[in-house]
This record gives sequence, C-alpha cells and structure tokens, in this order.
Amino acid sequence: MTVIITAEQRAQMLANGARTAAGEDIDPFPIVKLFTPDAGATWLLTELDPEDPDIAFGLCDLGLGFPELGSVSLSEITSVRGALGLPVERDLYFKADRPLSRYADDARHTGSVRA
Repeated sequence: MTVIITAEQRAQMLANGARTAAGEDIDPFPIVKLFTPDAGATWLLTELDPEDPDIAFGLCDLGLGFPELGSVSLSEITSVRGALGLPVERDLYFKADRPLSRYADDARHTGSVRA
C-alpha cells in the first residue's frame, strides 16, 4: 500500500481508534486531509481501527455534493485516480482548527468539505 499518512499521524489515529474501541465518545480534530488533485474528493480522517488499521474513520466527500461521516479503506483510497490519473495526496499544509463534527456540520450546509 502506498504511504499516504506519516508514522506520527498513524500513531495519533490509532490512539483515537483505541479510545473509540474502548467505548469513549470522542470528537477529535481531524489528523489528516487527503484529496484528489484532479477531482473533487476530500477525506478528513480522525482515527484508524486498531483491529484493522486499513480502516479509517472521518468525513468523506467524493465531490458529488453529499459529504458524510463514515469508514473508508486506506488501500482503496490509494487506488483512486482523478480525471488526469493523478493519485490521492496528503495536504501537507492542513492544520485542523475544530473538531470533526464541526467540519461535518459545515459540509452538510455547503455540500462539500471546506478545510
């Protein structure tokens, strides 16, 4: 699998996933933003499943006007290509400024992730 998150981001996301798996109700800030540079897809991810670290949770926007919270496969994300064939990238400059629920609320109102 292509590496699209750093070791530090992976550790943070696994820690969040462990908290969720333990039954804790959390609303963390997104750890990583992934996007297609030649299409409208964006993912703001907060955690990884400790039992299956290929499965991430976050706000997913495929650019169709219906962003939603849910689980995604990192290996599937890495296989996505946009209109020009470019792979998914990590936004190197993304710094979350609010919890995931606020990004989700904003996305529901605008029809897309704005981060």
